[in-house]
Amino acid sequence: MDKVFYASRYDRGDADYINCPMNKEEYIAFYEALVSAEKVQLKDFETHPFSVYEGCMPIEVLASRGVDTMRFGPMKPVGITDARTGKRPYAVVQLRKENREGTLFNLVGFQTNLKFGEQKRVFSMITGLENAEFMRYGVMHRNTFINSPELLSADFSMRKNPDIYFAGQITGVEGYMESAASGLIAGISAARRLKNLEPLKLPADTMTGALTAYISDPYNSGKFQPMGANMGILPDIGVRIRDKKQKYGVYAERAVDSLKSELERVGL
Repeated sequence: MDKVFYASRYDRGDADYINCPMNKEEYIAFYEALVSAEKVQLKDFETHPFSVYEGCMPIEVLASRGVDTMRFGPMKPVGITDARTGKRPYAVVQLRKENREGTLFNLVGFQTNLKFGEQKRVFSMITGLENAEFMRYGVMHRNTFINSPELLSADFSMRKNPDIYFAGQITGVEGYMESAASGLIAGISAARRLKNLEPLKLPADTMTGALTAYISDPYNSGKFQPMGANMGILPDIGVRIRDKKQKYGVYAERAVDSLKSELERVGL
């Protein structure tokens, strides 16, 4: 603990993370060990483009994309001040508390396909973890998703067999709220179809509408990657507003008005 320190990024909220800072020399040594470490031999189906979300990339694959890639990802040092030096570290690994007692921590953003022995060897190079006891090693999980732009319409029904609906993470909407919303839209759409009612078409300037448009746009077929809610997928408001809070407020008001109009149109 004389090498690491508790802090949250930009000192926001409680200091819930243990921060393991690295200087450039330590980082380069860690990077070289990581990219040369022995990995688990993957099966053919595990290497399919739709097997792993871009946002859940194994740390060693991320590192292989360039020596500084991790410093712009899970090891980014922005918003962190090294308690020992008073300066921002070259790179930092954050540990998140896993139990109430604070006896278990996980490495944030360190999904991995390294062999267990290699995980112990390489991750022990992280500042402060030289003598850490590893209670559970990392194992990649498959976030399988379908090529929705080729297969699905905006109501989450299949183009070729509209009696079949998909919803949730498998459609390529990323996140709990997004997955729940896709289920609601699929359910409403199926119910309206059974009653021979006009389909609900969420406007593209609503967040869920923008996501349904994204997962059903044939242009995205073949290069499709899951997408979570973000302001970047909404149509531009056409007005330059510098204050981000005010700007997003305008986006929200527009979305509410559009949604109300659509609900009134279909009688909901």
